[in-house]
Amino acid sequence: MKALVVDDSQSMRNIVKKGLRGMGIFDEISEAENGQIALELLESKGPFDLVLLDWYMPVMEGYDCLVNIRGNERWSDTKVMMVTTENQQENIIRAVMAGANEYLMKPFNTEMLEEKVRMVLGL
Repeated sequence: MKALVVDDSQSMRNIVKKGLRGMGIFDEISEAENGQIALELLESKGPFDLVLLDWYMPVMEGYDCLVNIRGNERWSDTKVMMVTTENQQENIIRAVMAGANEYLMKPFNTEMLEEKVRMVLGL
């Protein structure tokens, strides 16, 4: 399986990647610092089984990246999980309505990440 971790914080990308590696279910884990780079990686290295998206990032926010992913049929099987500090209920609903498969609030621990990832991938 392939995962793409999208967050403007290098330390957060490292935390998420470490958690994903510990699950032993991903053969490849890529990373991007914003939504625009994520879309470029989806084009060049995709499809990915799972994209983990932060909400607030420079250049292109996670929500806009989510809308672009869901607007492209080639990525219709890609699961998207928002991993963010955004806790406004209207934005959570907005993300789910736009096609987010799951939502994980920061801060989180490894067990919470694994539970959500396995659930969204149906494992």
